[in-house]
Amino acid sequence: MKKFCIAVLLLAATTVGSFAQTDSIIPLKDQVVTGARQVSDIRHLPMTVSVVGRDVLTESAQPSILPTLMQEIPGLMLTSRGMMGYGVSTNAAGGINMRGLSGGGGQMMVLIDGHPQYQGIFGHPIADSYQTSIAERVEVLRGPASVLYGSNAMGGVINIVTRQPAEDGSHTYVTAGAGSYGTVQSEIGHQIKQGRFSGTASALYNRTDNHRPNMGFEQYGGYLKGGYELGSHWNLSADANLNHFNASNPGPLSSPLYDADQWITRGFASLALDNHYGSSTGAVSVYTSFGQHKIDDGSNDQTAPTVRYFRSKDYLAGVSLYQSMQLLEGNRLTAGIDYQHIYGHAFYISKATGDVMDTPAASKQSGESHRNEIAAYVDVRQDLLGWITLDAGIRVDHHSVVGTEWIPQAGLAFRLIEDGTLKAMAGKGFRNPTMREMYLNPPSTEDLEPERTFNYELSWKQYLLDDRLSYGVNLYYVKGDNLIVTNTVIMKNENTGEIENYGAEFEAAWQVNDKLSLRTNHAYLHMEHPVISAPEYAGFLGARYQMNPFSVQLGLQYIDNLYTAVGATPQKESYCLLNATLGYQVTKFLKCWVRGENLLDQDYQILAGYPMPGANFMAGIMLSL
Repeated sequence: MKKFCIAVLLLAATTVGSFAQTDSIIPLKDQVVTGARQVSDIRHLPMTVSVVGRDVLTESAQPSILPTLMQEIPGLMLTSRGMMGYGVSTNAAGGINMRGLSGGGGQMMVLIDGHPQYQGIFGHPIADSYQTSIAERVEVLRGPASVLYGSNAMGGVINIVTRQPAEDGSHTYVTAGAGSYGTVQSEIGHQIKQGRFSGTASALYNRTDNHRPNMGFEQYGGYLKGGYELGSHWNLSADANLNHFNASNPGPLSSPLYDADQWITRGFASLALDNHYGSSTGAVSVYTSFGQHKIDDGSNDQTAPTVRYFRSKDYLAGVSLYQSMQLLEGNRLTAGIDYQHIYGHAFYISKATGDVMDTPAASKQSGESHRNEIAAYVDVRQDLLGWITLDAGIRVDHHSVVGTEWIPQAGLAFRLIEDGTLKAMAGKGFRNPTMREMYLNPPSTEDLEPERTFNYELSWKQYLLDDRLSYGVNLYYVKGDNLIVTNTVIMKNENTGEIENYGAEFEAAWQVNDKLSLRTNHAYLHMEHPVISAPEYAGFLGARYQMNPFSVQLGLQYIDNLYTAVGATPQKESYCLLNATLGYQVTKFLKCWVRGENLLDQDYQILAGYPMPGANFMAGIMLSL
């Protein structure tokens, strides 16, 4: 099976690559906001930004964006342990790894419309918050993005661009499905645009028993967004999302857990005023992300349950102001100021009485912590001779506890031929220590410094066959120091970790005809200091065939040498997954779908001790009115 998967993926890469010699014309100009703040032509940016549109996000009827991103984005790996749900706390899934840098460690940033989203105490994204229902598209910047987005963006960013209707009228949609292990997913939404006003509202409910006892998951939430055009140059928008989930952790097979349950509520809200004056665009926004966590860590002895809950409250409140302007011909200058206030409060309460038992913050009597970050940045981009773009940016970031950090970045984009772009860039990334690392019980240490990385990248992207075929190649080198690791001898966090990674990525997409499309990506990663949840190789081949009223979508993914344990006795996992989705358009408004995952019935683990489900199936409907 391993040899078969490798052969198929290499054949796909070779087949698509063989078309790279075909004559071509003007390429498709992808427009992105990530990496530049304002809408920009991706060919003029020195960094690599991948875009996954709503059509791809919804074609497999996945309630979460993350499984789709893991297939579509080379170098991105997601940890999982079941059919649905990721959870939090010890042995949680949903860790996002990019080129050996982890979202679980706060080294990957998730944004919603450019606003940071992470847990205020632990500093990591909450994977169960990122649902397909809110996303119009997702833009993924591979490599450091700290100049524009600050701490936690040292490995890259995932920016979820939320939904907003573009044309007058109203639209209602419903997605519902059920399948293996008592799994249910559902979503209902409505969009409206009338004149200057636009609005989106959606609600979701998901649940599963999963394939192991004591592994249930249940989730419900809602999203609201509204926008109003104040005039020809100004727009006002606001949105809010609230998401609650309950999750249970059965523990690894070798050490089962009982009553390890979690009750988590997360939300975000923002208010933005943006302007568009042709050669000048900008925005001012206020935003917040917040959460309340109640966790029972569980017990290995069913007859001796724990006597307390871990409770935490956190929020991140911020203000962002930027303006991008054209000062000279071919010039673009972007300058901005960011301010964030981060709050965290952690404590234990008695199960019997509800009284506060103690606080886990070793250095804070109240178990509370406040911190502020303020930063200013400027990025200058200049076109020269019609085919060269120079880009340079710098950020100064001041943290109320850690101090001041300078973050530079520079790059070049060469449009050597009309349909191809060669890019080279170098940039610094950083991550401030979290409240957990500084204050939350041993091995917490208050005098920690920021983690730092430097990334060097060379890439090539080309469009062919009237934009029906595209391919890209990336080579990168990442060197980092000051990483925060735990000295287990003295039980103390220290800035002694290092990282040295290099690798190559390849991606291609081919619209063969009006019925068949193919896409493939491959990522090779070498780590001098291996980390958990990072594979040495990941490859994906996807195919979509549309012959009305039927559609078929296939995905073959091979993961080789995924680290599930490191250290003196490292453990690696290799596996091959075949997924498929079959759709049938019953009427103009109704579509039925069937999704099968792990159709080869592979026995594998992504997290050590947590076997993944075998072949499983879902079926449902999509209604659009």
